[in-house]
Amino acid sequence: MKLPFSKKEKQIKSKKEKKVKVRTIGKRKKSVLFLWILLISSLAFGIYKNFTAIDQHTIHEREIIETKIMDTNAIESFTRNFVKDYYTWENETEALEERTKKLTNYLTEELQALNVDMVRDDIPTSSTVQGINIWSLTEEKENTFSVIYSVQQKITEEKDSTLTSSTYRIVLYQDDQENLVITQNPTLWNQPEKSSFTPEQVESNGTVESETVEEVTVFLEAFFTSYPTATEQELAYYVKNNALPTIEKDYIFSELINPVFQEQDNQIKAWVTVKYLNETTKATQLSQYELILEKDSNWMIVE
Repeated sequence: MKLPFSKKEKQIKSKKEKKVKVRTIGKRKKSVLFLWILLISSLAFGIYKNFTAIDQHTIHEREIIETKIMDTNAIESFTRNFVKDYYTWENETEALEERTKKLTNYLTEELQALNVDMVRDDIPTSSTVQGINIWSLTEEKENTFSVIYSVQQKITEEKDSTLTSSTYRIVLYQDDQENLVITQNPTLWNQPEKSSFTPEQVESNGTVESETVEEVTVFLEAFFTSYPTATEQELAYYVKNNALPTIEKDYIFSELINPVFQEQDNQIKAWVTVKYLNETTKATQLSQYELILEKDSNWMIVE
């Protein structure tokens, strides 16, 4: 039979049954709250940047140079025809009137009026064009071109004749239909002269042995002897890669003049002047070649 608990026993049992408190770090703790705020802020900032960021790419700029091919045939032909008519005259009224009429095909109305007194009715000379040289053709601006040319004239006065040569510059306009008109009168100019440039002289540098020099010399003498009259099939025995064209002319080989040889990358580079006699003109022809040779079973010109 169980006896009722005494008051003291009840207190002891109550203490035993009382749960032990467990200390936890809750969401309200300041440090944890700070971490949550930091995490949320970082996430929000990342989303914001994702929507607002501007993509950055490395831009590689490439300059494209377009080559403009200009057909100058029309301008050159127009200029030659003008020069012939402009610098040709006779000291006769009818011929001078015909010249004035021809010039209307080239000059603006203003220039036609300007040139009325160029050749007077009482001019004592006659002129014929002997030759025309066009030195340059330049596009000054869109549809406007300048041409520099020389004209050789035979001037006759009574029974005396003299040759004269002068250089001029004119300006032409070409419209969308490619029609041409001269907008600036022939103006005295200067023509190109001989340049003072002297190319560097090539010399043998001792890289080719004397035995090889003799072999190559014999080969070139044999080749250039047959070269002028050689057909394409015959040329194939001496030349690769169409390094030299067929000539098929009546030239007689005379000699090689001062050939120079250098060894480059197991090949022989040769600079040679070839002396020929032209059977037709009976004049001497001196042809200069810069060749590259190599040896397989025999010597060949490869470039």
